[in-house]
Amino acid sequence: MNINTAMPAACIRRFAISLIFFLAVFGSFQAAQAAPPSDAVQAASATAMKLIRFGADPKIPFDVQAAGALVDYVLAAKPGREAALPNVNKAPGAYYEHDTKIGFAGFVQYSYTSQIPSILTSPSSLRYSLWSTQQGKLQKLPVNWPAAAPSGKPMVVRGMQRDGITPDLNTGIYYEYDLKRTLVLFNHKGRQVLLTISNQADVSEVGKKGFILGSDEDWNYYYSGEPGSARTGLGWVKSYIYDYFSVGVYVENGATVRSGTFQWIRAGWNGVNFVQTEHIIRGFKRHAVNSKTILESPNLPPPGRISAVYLRLAQLPPAELMEKYAALEQARLNLAVQSGKVDADKSKKPSFANGIPKEQMVDELMLEYWKIALGKPSLLSRQIVLGMN
Repeated sequence: MNINTAMPAACIRRFAISLIFFLAVFGSFQAAQAAPPSDAVQAASATAMKLIRFGADPKIPFDVQAAGALVDYVLAAKPGREAALPNVNKAPGAYYEHDTKIGFAGFVQYSYTSQIPSILTSPSSLRYSLWSTQQGKLQKLPVNWPAAAPSGKPMVVRGMQRDGITPDLNTGIYYEYDLKRTLVLFNHKGRQVLLTISNQADVSEVGKKGFILGSDEDWNYYYSGEPGSARTGLGWVKSYIYDYFSVGVYVENGATVRSGTFQWIRAGWNGVNFVQTEHIIRGFKRHAVNSKTILESPNLPPPGRISAVYLRLAQLPPAELMEKYAALEQARLNLAVQSGKVDADKSKKPSFANGIPKEQMVDELMLEYWKIALGKPSLLSRQIVLGMN
């Protein structure tokens, strides 16, 4: 009898301690909340939701008036560049904006074309991002986007996108999930505008344990493939992203591009959401710092050079591509061991390229090329990545 009662008590204590750790990481329900959204923020949020519904359902017509109103909000003067948004479907939301010193055409060419991977402008956020056109009337991403005429019809591109993200700053958890993606290029009051609309297609795969190796701005990450969290006391957690939807607004603004993003996320453990507005804003800032650094870099290669490297890697024989990717995984594991993140005995058990799609291997190898091109230390030599000295 004593054994039978003691064991559940120990389990309860373990659960309570782990839950305290979990709440400390993800934020308590009693934590201080951001100021209530202003009338302008609430109106912009409602407008963004109209466009999110358009992205989710191809039968809904594009609302040019709503899109224009959202652009006007992004360009308008505000008390600050970040704001809490009203919850939608139990998901907290946030808005964030920043400016990048690059022409609009260049921004779109580097960020949203079929021959330059998205991870190159989001290396601290994305492990890989694969655009799919396999279902119905889904379209390919353009190689080049045309300029939108003032009175022209908006250009709409729809597709499915498989994203794998980098380990979270707080928990080390990384996720993989599918998005319905809609991109709209149009002209608003003489300005070029690109909208990017995302709707998560289903619950993500279970969150897995990862590590940031060194500074986050070095773009080195370790992906264990094991469910759980890297935080002490949370290794057992099986968390998911239950819902994610967003609208990105990118507006020509003289010699810069103004980026304004509305985003909602519901994620956590056992069906309970632990995401707070400040977590979303922290993710925005993480992306913005790296994106601006890249697109404003004097070392930024021309788009044609990047495309040539991408095509070279994509056309490699499967065995050669897998050999390069295996070298990358081994280098990540070695760095994780050296930094004390992973036990040395695990360094003999890399997963290598088993079951990894070819397109994902190319994306991840492109990041190593990107580091070399921008003057950052790479996990692989130029000879291994590109086959040249």
